Amino acid sequence: MVEMSKKMEDYFSLLQKDVDKCYEIAEKARQKGLDPETFVESPQAKDLAGRVEKLVGPKGVADVIRVLKNQGKKEDEVVFQVVSDILSQKIVKIDSLEERVERAIRVGLAIKTMGVVSAPLEGISKILIREDQHNNKYLSLYFAGPIRAAGGTTAALCVLIADYVRKRSNIPKYEATEGEIGRFVEEVKLYDRRVHLQYPSSNDEIRYAVEHLPVEINGDPTEDEEVSAFRELPRIKTNKIRGGACLVLNDGILLKAPKLLKIAQNMKLEGWNWLGKLKEIAQKDEKVNKRDDLESKSTIKISPNSKYVSDIIAGRPVFSHPSKIGGHRMRYGRSRNTGLAAAGLHPATMAVLDGFIAIGTQLRIERPGKSTSICPVNSIEPPIVKLKNGSVVRISSAKQAKELFQDIKEILFLG
Repeated sequence: MVEMSKKMEDYFSLLQKDVDKCYEIAEKARQKGLDPETFVESPQAKDLAGRVEKLVGPKGVADVIRVLKNQGKKEDEVVFQVVSDILSQKIVKIDSLEERVERAIRVGLAIKTMGVVSAPLEGISKILIREDQHNNKYLSLYFAGPIRAAGGTTAALCVLIADYVRKRSNIPKYEATEGEIGRFVEEVKLYDRRVHLQYPSSNDEIRYAVEHLPVEINGDPTEDEEVSAFRELPRIKTNKIRGGACLVLNDGILLKAPKLLKIAQNMKLEGWNWLGKLKEIAQKDEKVNKRDDLESKSTIKISPNSKYVSDIIAGRPVFSHPSKIGGHRMRYGRSRNTGLAAAGLHPATMAVLDGFIAIGTQLRIERPGKSTSICPVNSIEPPIVKLKNGSVVRISSAKQAKELFQDIKEILFLG
């Protein structure tokens, strides 16, 4: 390990001293009782282990995580070992089984999310051990909207952790009813129309997954819209769309099935081999769709998609309407600074738009995908503008755009 220089040590000490001073001032301000809480809600933590302990506890879990990390354990191994230790009450004694189960699952999720998002606290609203109509117990996870912050893989892994906890706690498997399976099929499609899910799942995939889930994926209502067919189900307390549950099932279990299966196999978790068949179901549906596409190939037309405009928040600018001539044109490719996820915009376009779009600005886009972050790329199409004197100019640089900015009458093409 490289030793820190004295100068660097002094620098970090100064930072810590100043941070402590800020916290001290904030604590005094909070004690006046003018805020919802009388303490600072963001505790200090120096590493992942510290963040997890401060976020969800229990006291002492940070030391366990550090020991496992120092032993060279992989992240998933750390997760399941810590979960196991909580259930065995090695870290802290928790008498209530339900509380023990909940704490174990939340800690596992906190480790996977690096303790930096609210998902372990707000993404799971509650975890219950419920009883069905035959008085058989089962584990139920209530997901809320903030579970989105965890990401698909981690949200799905949360269900895997819950199943591990279920087995260790001798809680029977969840058995979905036909009504509950149908409810998810209807609900996921409704939610997708409203919010847009990443993965275009088929009804067969949803049915198959819900049939095989060993724990119940439930959730709080997140939308005002209600299901119309599968209503008033005994074990589902709301008719409204449960966004968190839809996200975990669709963009978690279904989308990340291959990855989840690999984790289950690596951790020697039984009862998850059914994930392998999801790919077969998806491929089968894909073949049917391809056949339909071939039959209608002669009439293929890319129609405008107004989804990104319909979701807009009041006050936000719209740079181009769906597929409108003169709006942003799309060019596939990657520059060095955009990486795999960002999109490029010509610097001249940024200048022509009066600098409203800057480096890192997030845009909702028509296609592909939902949104993107912007980076400047000068190898793509620049904007074409009409000046006040009637001439049409293709602006090739940000410098030229700034020089002509006052003379621009109309932007003909954004580039």
